[in-house]
Amino acid sequence: MASPPAPPQPRQQSGGPKLQRVMVAVDESECSHYALEWALRNLAPATAPPLLVLTVQPLLPLGYVSAASFGSPLGTPVVAPELIRSMQEQQQQLSQALLNKAKEICAHHGVAVETMIKVGDPKEMICEAAEKLKVDLLIVGSHSRGPVQRLFLGSVSNYCMHHSKCPVLVVKKQE
Repeated sequence: MASPPAPPQPRQQSGGPKLQRVMVAVDESECSHYALEWALRNLAPATAPPLLVLTVQPLLPLGYVSAASFGSPLGTPVVAPELIRSMQEQQQQLSQALLNKAKEICAHHGVAVETMIKVGDPKEMICEAAEKLKVDLLIVGSHSRGPVQRLFLGSVSNYCMHHSKCPVLVVKKQE
């Protein structure tokens, strides 16, 4: 019987403690910012600089936009390019604002940070980014949804726990 593959070796500072490459996924929720704060309070000394902070812009819901053109000639939905561009710019601004807030939180803790924005399905993009960046630990917040909400809305943290190639830490805010 073959032994399981050895886990990736953490980075090591010369003569210092082993440092981990850590990524925190944030969204507009309070729980994701709580997860970032938790990571900074509890893991900063073991984190290889910079801390990676990721946010994901969901794809534009063009189905809603094209529904607004219902009744156009020959039933062909026509979506104004200006409307799409405006929606994309608004999403980009919201994502940048989230990352700016994360940068402020990290600066308050004296931690170097690298931020990034991905576009797509959040749960898939988080796992993909963690793998591409060779992250040692992925941190996500828990929305504390009940089983029915998780069934209909899905759970990013649950998906990441089952599909990520690295360990996942789910931080739940205590109420």
